[in-house]
Amino acid sequence: MGSNSTNSIRTKCTDLQVSFQYSLYATTYILIFIPGLLANSAALWVLCRFISKKNKAIIFMINLSVADLAHVLSLPLRIYYYISHHWPFQKALCLLCFYLKYLNMYASIYFLTCISLQRCFFLLKPFRARNWKRRYDVGISAAIWIIVGTACLPLPILRSSDLTNHTESCFADLGFQHISMASSIGMITIAELGGFFLPVVIITYCTWKTRKSLQEVQDPPQNTKERKKALWMVLMCAVVFIVCFTPYHFNFPFFMMVKQHVFSNCSLIKSTLCFHIISLCLANLNCCLDPIVYYFMTSEFRDRFSEHGGLALQSCVRCKDSALEIHHRKEDLQTISLEILNDSKTL
Repeated sequence: MGSNSTNSIRTKCTDLQVSFQYSLYATTYILIFIPGLLANSAALWVLCRFISKKNKAIIFMINLSVADLAHVLSLPLRIYYYISHHWPFQKALCLLCFYLKYLNMYASIYFLTCISLQRCFFLLKPFRARNWKRRYDVGISAAIWIIVGTACLPLPILRSSDLTNHTESCFADLGFQHISMASSIGMITIAELGGFFLPVVIITYCTWKTRKSLQEVQDPPQNTKERKKALWMVLMCAVVFIVCFTPYHFNFPFFMMVKQHVFSNCSLIKSTLCFHIISLCLANLNCCLDPIVYYFMTSEFRDRFSEHGGLALQSCVRCKDSALEIHHRKEDLQTISLEILNDSKTL
């Protein structure tokens, strides 16, 4: 009897936040989609075509941009679902979109960590930077995709059990498969230690070492400028990391315990579920914040983007002017034709 009462309390607590999550998710994805699509598409275009291959962070930046763009392209489906509350597509597409969100999150975490670590390492060991090969970064990036892609697979699998019975449900409305406490603890440990605390320690260490080197070493003005740029790059990675990923990983253990029915306190359950929704919205902001790392912290990217972005804008203006000129000429020809026709009728 007590168990049934506890379960009914949990169900009531869960039901209270449904309308709140729909509106917040839809609003967040609508606000993120256009800026995220434009910024990451432009960033990928500039990084692939115009940035010098000597730029040591380019491989990680390209992979970070691809991760963001893959998630951004799935947002229209999420927007449609949270507005209509209906999923008319195949369940495999639902799970793919669900998977891409977490793949983007953890791929972004590791590529931001690699950017910070590399900038710090090459700043402190400049002779090592000269002998560093791009293929090393390609190999590291491939390893990150394989490890993160494999580690994220359990997340959609745990949410797929409800799809066969409720084919119109997706994303936040998916059920949560009950797993053993040992499996739950293992998942939390891997996600928190490998996906959060280790990157936090690395980024914090890189920020501290870069700042320390700037204060201690008396370099020529040119070298000091490079060190300041490296510090700003590392700091920007830290800001993106703190704003986007810290709230989610702070709440994740509590969320897993709620889903595994460990808690019975209604206020704690509601607070955990509500904060989970807010933290996921913050995690999605990285799709818009990551391009700021490229633009403001990499002078070559900024110069190239301004140069080719300006040329593209000029081309658009010229095309518009040409179209207006053609339109005016067409109107003039029509006027002349009408005048000739009227003159012929008069004659």
